[in-house]
This record gives sequence, structure tokens and C-alpha cells, in this order.
Amino acid sequence: MRIDGYGRIDRNSTLRFTFDGRHLRGHKGDTLASALLANDIRLVGRSFKYHRPRGILTAGSEEPNALVRVLGVPNTRATTQELFEGLSAESQNRWPSLANDLMSVNDFAAPFLSAGFYYKTFMWPRAFWEKLYEPLIRRAAGLGALDASGHDWPTERAFAHCDVLVIGAGPAGLMAALCAARAGADVILACEDTAPGGRLLAERERVGDQPGADWAAGVADELRAMGNVRLMLRTTVTGAYDGGTYGALERVACHIGKPGDAPRETFWRIAAKEAVLAAGAHERGIAFRNNDRPGVMAASAVRAYLHRWGVAPGRKVAVFGNNDEARRTAEDLQAAGVTVTALVDTREVADRGDLPLFAGGQVTDTKGRQGLKSITVAQNGIERSVEAHCLAVAGGWNPSVHLTCHMNGRPVWRDDIAAFVPAKGAVPGLTPCGAADGVFDTLGCLQDGLRAAGEALKALDLKAPHMTAPTAEDRGYSVDAFWHVPGKGRAWLDFQNDVTVKDVKQAAVENFRSVEHMKRYTTQGMATDQGKNSNVVALAILADATGRSIPETGTTTFRPPYTPVSIAAMGAGAEGAGFQPQRFTTSHAASVARGAPMVEAGLWYRPSYFPAPAETTWREACDREVKMVRESVGIADVSTLGKIDIQGPDAGAFLDFVYTNMFSTLRVGRVRYGLMLREDGHVMDDGTTARLGDGHFLMTTTTAAAGQVMAHLDFVSQCLRPDLDVRFTSVTEQWAQFAIAGPKARAVLAAATGAELSPDDWPFMSCGPVTVLGVQGRAFRISFSGEEGYELAVPARYGSGLYAYLIGQAEALGGGPYGMEALNVLRIEKGFITHSEIHGRVTAYDIGMGGMLSKKKDFIGKAAAARPGLLDAGRERLVGLQPVEADGKLLAGAHLFDQGAAARRENDQGYLTSVGYSPILGTMLGLGFLKRGPERLGETVMMVDHLRGTRTRCTVTSPVVFDADGGRMRG
Repeated sequence: MRIDGYGRIDRNSTLRFTFDGRHLRGHKGDTLASALLANDIRLVGRSFKYHRPRGILTAGSEEPNALVRVLGVPNTRATTQELFEGLSAESQNRWPSLANDLMSVNDFAAPFLSAGFYYKTFMWPRAFWEKLYEPLIRRAAGLGALDASGHDWPTERAFAHCDVLVIGAGPAGLMAALCAARAGADVILACEDTAPGGRLLAERERVGDQPGADWAAGVADELRAMGNVRLMLRTTVTGAYDGGTYGALERVACHIGKPGDAPRETFWRIAAKEAVLAAGAHERGIAFRNNDRPGVMAASAVRAYLHRWGVAPGRKVAVFGNNDEARRTAEDLQAAGVTVTALVDTREVADRGDLPLFAGGQVTDTKGRQGLKSITVAQNGIERSVEAHCLAVAGGWNPSVHLTCHMNGRPVWRDDIAAFVPAKGAVPGLTPCGAADGVFDTLGCLQDGLRAAGEALKALDLKAPHMTAPTAEDRGYSVDAFWHVPGKGRAWLDFQNDVTVKDVKQAAVENFRSVEHMKRYTTQGMATDQGKNSNVVALAILADATGRSIPETGTTTFRPPYTPVSIAAMGAGAEGAGFQPQRFTTSHAASVARGAPMVEAGLWYRPSYFPAPAETTWREACDREVKMVRESVGIADVSTLGKIDIQGPDAGAFLDFVYTNMFSTLRVGRVRYGLMLREDGHVMDDGTTARLGDGHFLMTTTTAAAGQVMAHLDFVSQCLRPDLDVRFTSVTEQWAQFAIAGPKARAVLAAATGAELSPDDWPFMSCGPVTVLGVQGRAFRISFSGEEGYELAVPARYGSGLYAYLIGQAEALGGGPYGMEALNVLRIEKGFITHSEIHGRVTAYDIGMGGMLSKKKDFIGKAAAARPGLLDAGRERLVGLQPVEADGKLLAGAHLFDQGAAARRENDQGYLTSVGYSPILGTMLGLGFLKRGPERLGETVMMVDHLRGTRTRCTVTSPVVFDADGGRMRG
């Protein structure tokens, strides 16, 4: 089926490939689709619902039919899959074979499987759903199957930044990129094709004094030679997001049989100051009876296969259309020596040339089950059969508006082109042009590309160079808004999901009149092509059925991605250690060198405990470290706590609004504990905030909630209190901070600072600048252990050195490092909470901090926290717990019940959140929540853990069981 003298393929390079086990040949430059057509293979797939035979419809990424499995990857579009030596492709959604698919019996059952049948059928009998319907649906669901053996193909994610992102490399996109690049802007030109040019590669046109494809290649060469342009071929921009961010999928090695170490795909996140949308347009079809036969194709695709790949999609071709693209297709085929058996134009056009024209005619039916054999043409009330192996359908052009709708933008209807175009400003910073904006002649696209580039450059304060568009074709575009041929039989809209004109009309009759309801009731446009071929025709039919205009009917919501993106590419790098970032403190290497097992805390890794040579269990190490802190001195790296630097004349007022208690009255050089609520009145986080200057505060957060709190502050500043003059930034990584705790803590601090920090000068909850071994740092007298404690902070680059020094000083005094296990025991003894307790479902009242809710000021969550239900005395409230028996076990997550009550849900009295063994008190301790907890001190309750088979009698105590008056902490 090759046409001599046509195509841009390399006929001297022969590539062998297989399709369903059949050995075939193609050429370098072919797609799988063009190679199949060249081998006269028209049947390539089966539809989803009725398993009707399907053939190649288009030549691009909008293809709904030719979905195959290539090297184990399902739903690969044959129209975009480049041919390579040894390519093995398989058809899908058929059994046992493509030609003899037993599931095609569904086609004969079509009267029982009309639109919405599943909503009606699966309602009754009720018991059938689980036993019959659901298993059948799950087995039938999906278009293709993943290769069970899998392929270990790497995927990557990458980031790029530019001044101007040009989406599409057709004539409009090339001119926009050239103009922006000559103005000195950093440009990214993203093209989903293998070569720039767009429709110029698929048409017989000239630009300037050369063929259009050669002109495009020349412009691409000029762009490549510039140092400020990145030309990204095989890259589809899949989504538009806030802040000028765009997602893009690059098919890096999908065209290589043995890619080696190259990633199969790369998912890009592109940040662009301005963008130009030159994504072109999609040709739509016309609905008529049996318009889905293999061999029925888009007219633009027929020209593409002819001019770009040198393939005639059929020996005898008919053309049906409602605009001049139909005649153009017929003339091009005839010039190539292909027999054109009919040109059917819905318009009453004059007969020109020697084409067999049926003016004012319509195609009413087709014949040929697995490949088109003939069409039925109606003209002036007379029907006749015309032989045709391919029918090229030109129903008009739909601008590719999808990206402009990804941020809730709605396209605008234009009657003159009978299509939707992008709404102006739908995506901030994105300027549509060319066919994507309803300009359908080449000269107009070239000029519109210059216009769009000029607008983008103006927004960047760059001067556009003086450029004029080269001469090019300037044929007008007129279209007859003709959507479907009336008559009996099934006229198809969505080829992949088997949606017909009748289905859309039935949806309207059953009152699914909203376009979104119709979409879900019929599954129209829900296929992998997302309605690129069928949506506008379906909308026109729905509009007619409901007596509305097309703009009144509206469009469905387009969402990213524009074309399917593999989950592997979108989640590239998010496996193994890359599943979430690993963050190491400056003391990490020293902790690992001491044999400390590292545990995750938020995104950070912290030491669990530090084993001594004679210790065989973690409990031995933990008990030793707890005693060490209580009796001597311990060092812990607390750099992971969130640190947010807050500055500005209104910083105090800002903190007053964020925290439940007052911070504007805090004196410089002092620290205060604060509680932060969500807007619903529940506790978000807690921590200390130090006042370093009149308008300068340093907030600390829990490790796990650092990001959440930062986002919360940003929301408050921008949305709730934009009147306050305040700025803040996270400085967690900029400071290394170490806790020094224990009776001998002051001696270690004095050695590090070279100064005696007396209790009178540095009382509890004070802070200030200090010199640490010659480096400017900060000291805070705070404690999370219940002992006299200090936290010493220095710039992070000095962290590892300071940690080694502090450990040396502590060990000389009989102390040393302590880990998270000991820290947990120390804080449980003191009743200090962490996110084990403030897990999102507790209030300040629940944790015994209702007195911290200021009555003198407003703050976030104040009104919600005062709701009666959140102050109910019967709520689960914080208590301490100790086992009655000396060897009793406490387990976090276990539930509490009254003694003698059955351990069932209806008798549940509370639960444990934190547990640990106290070597100081010689018993296990726990923190938990118990209904009316503070009223039940001294009672005995039963702890039950059904999962681990443990039951323990517990005494309810105060959360604070060690040094209740805090004398040791205050010194």
C-alpha cells in the first residue's frame, strides 16, 4: 500500500516487526499504525462494550481504536508508537483472537445493553451483585492487561524552568518560539511528535519558497543553534497547574527496542513565566449508520498517511465531509494515483474537476464487517452503493482547548467555525494561538504565533523583534454545522466506549440533560482519548435533543492529563528510599558510628538508642540512658524540631491570632509554651516560641508537623490576616540544635560557651545569644525531660563538631548521648505530650490545657473550641496509667474498659497513646485518654489488646508522675 514518491520515511532502512505473531516489515520513520496500513492490515482492535471490529481512525495521540500492547505495556497508541527493529505488538480486548472474538456476541445483545443498562440491571436481585455481577464486571473491565512478568524499565522525573513555554511545534508554535528566542527569552518548545512541523508534515504545502516540512526543519535547526532554547521532542504537555507550572511526559526510549540504561519515560514539571498554547486542533467525525467500520478514518489522517508515510489507506477511497477539507483530501489522493470513488459533500457546492462529486449528499451506511467494502450514498432522495476500502470523513476542526480548561476555565463557542475556542485568560499566563485558537489556515497560524509571542514577551518586559511571517497557504475555512445523518441503525460517537447517537438521546429522554450527567450515564468521552474525537458531536446531539443551543448545553470538564500518563512515570523515583525523602541531622554519622539504630521521625532519621558493649537488648540501653539523664547529663540532637523565623512589626499580633495564648506580651529574651488549634477547635500542634527581638520571634514545632504548621501560617497570613505586616520562613535546616539535660547540664553548657550561665541570669524559659566555641549561637533554657535543661543552637555547618564536643564533655561527667526511646520515657514520666496524644481528634480541654484558651483575645479555633460537645465532661481526657501488678504490660493502641465489663466496642472507655518503662519508678507508665479521666484518678480499669492477646489491670493516675512541682526542671 506504499505510494512511490510520497512520504518522509527512509525506504532504504527496513525494520522487521510482528503484530499478533504475524511477521511484517516497515521502514525507519514509520509509526506502528502507518506500517500496519502499509501492510494492508485494517483490523487492529475491538471496542470495549460490544467488541465491534475497530480500525485506525487518526494519525495522532487522539486515537481511540488502535490501542495495542507493546513489550508488555498495554493501551499503547499505534499512531504514536514509533517502529523499531524487533517490535512486537499484540491486539487487546479480544479472545481467542482478533479476527474471531467470542465476546463480539455482545454486539447481538446490544438492545439489552443500551445506555445506563448497568444502573438498572445491577439493582436486582440484590444478592446477585456480590456473587455474579461484580465478578463479571471486574473480569470484563479494562482495555488492556499488564504484563504479569513485568519489565524493570526505569522512569525519571525532572524539573525545568523557562521564560516562555511553547506547547506545540506546528507553524504557530515554531513562529512563537523563534520570536521569543530572538528576543532573548529562555524558551522551551515542547512537541509531542518526533519532529517539529505539526500539520506541515502531513500536507502538501509550501512555506516561503520551500516545502512546509523543510521550512519547519530549518526553523528547528535555528532554534537548536541558539543557547536559550530547549527543543523537547516526543514530549506531551499533559496538564496546566497553579503558578505557571505544567506537567509534561517525555517518551525517552519508547522508540528503542533495547534502551539500556535510558529511562523509558520522564515526567517533567516545568515552571514557566509565560506560555503559548499552539497545540493545534482535532478533526471530528460525522455520525452515520455503521460509521465505525475498520477503514473509516479522519480525512486529515488519510492525508497524513499519504504525505508523511507514503501510505494509501485503501485502494479505493471515498471522502465524506461538510467543509473544504473533504475536497482537499480527494484531490491529494487523486494526485497520488489513488482511486477516489466518491466525494460526498453535505453542502450544495459546485462541481469542480473530475472528481465523482455528490453535492448535498450524505453517507447513510457502510458494509464490511472486519474491513470496509462499500458505502451507501444518498443524494436527492436516491441511494446508491459505492465501492470503497477506506472512507475519509471530514467533519470540521475542534481546537485543542483542553489545557486551558485544567484550571476550571470553560471554552467559548464560535458559530463561524462551529467549535469551542479557549476562553481568554482561562489559565493565567497562557496565550492560545493558531489552530488551538480557531485559526485554520497556515498563513494565519504563522501570524498568530507571532502575536502570541509578542503578548508573552510584553508580559516579561521584553521587546519583540521585528518579524514578518513567510508566505504560506491562505485558504479560507467554512464549515456546514452538520453533525449526524438521520436514519435507522446505530450511528457511533465514542468508538472506544461504543456510545451512539441513540444513547445520547435516550439520556436526554430519561432526564440526564446536564452534559456531565449525560457523560456518566452513557460513558461518552470517558475513554482514553477523553472525547477528543467525539465530544463536540455528542454535545450537538444533546443540545438538539433538549432544545438548547450548543453553548447553552456547555462542555464537560477537561482534567489533566491531556493524554494518558503511566503511573510509573508520574511516580518516578517514589520507590525504595525515594518513596519519601530521607533527612539526616548533622549528628547522623556520629550516631550511626556508635551503633545507634535509626528510626523515622517525620522525614528525619533519629537514633533510637545507643547500645553499650555489654548490653544485649534495647531496654537495657534505654534504662541506662534514662538514669543517665536523671542522675548526670545527656545530649540529644533536637535539630529536627521545626524552626520558623517570624519577623515584622505585627509579629506579636500574628502569633496571638495563631496561638491560643498571648505572645505579644512576651519579653525579649524569654520563651513561652504555645498551643495551636485548627479552625475546627481541635489541637493542631504545640511548641515553644522565643522572642529574640522586639519584632523577631523563633517558633518551634513538633518534628512531624513542621510542614503542616508552615503551610498553616502561610494560609493565615494570606487569607485570614493579610492586614498584618509580618514575614516568616522555615529555618529548620539552617540550625543544628542540641538538648543538654540533667543535673550536670550547666557544667557542659559552661564548657561550650566559656561562661557561667547562672540561674539568676538564665532562669527557666529564657533565651539569648551566646558564643559557642568561638561561633555565634543561641541558648534556650527549656526542657522536654523534666530535668534542668538547655538547648544550644549553632549554624548547621558547625553541628557535627559541636555534637562531638558536647558528647565528650558529657562523658567526662558520667553522661553521654540518649536516643528517642529514652526521650519517650522521660517525657511520659512528666506527662509531656507529642503527636501520639495530639493526633487530630483532641481538644485543649481533652489534654488538660483548657486554661490556655485566652479570654482576652481572638484566635483561630476559639469559637469552635467552645462548642458544648467539645467541653462535655464525659469526653475521653488525658490521664496517666500504671499496671497494678509489678510485671503488668502496657501497650500503645490498647483500649480501656471498666473492670468486669465485656471488652466490646459499646463498653469502650478509652485508649492508650504512649507507653514506656520507667527505671526510676520501676514500673511501666502510660499516657492515654479515658472518659471523665481527671475525675477517675485512683480507679482501676482494664487494658485490653485483642490483637496481641494482652489484658492488664491499670491504676488511673495523673499524667505527671515524676517531680510533679517541676522543681528539678526549674533548678
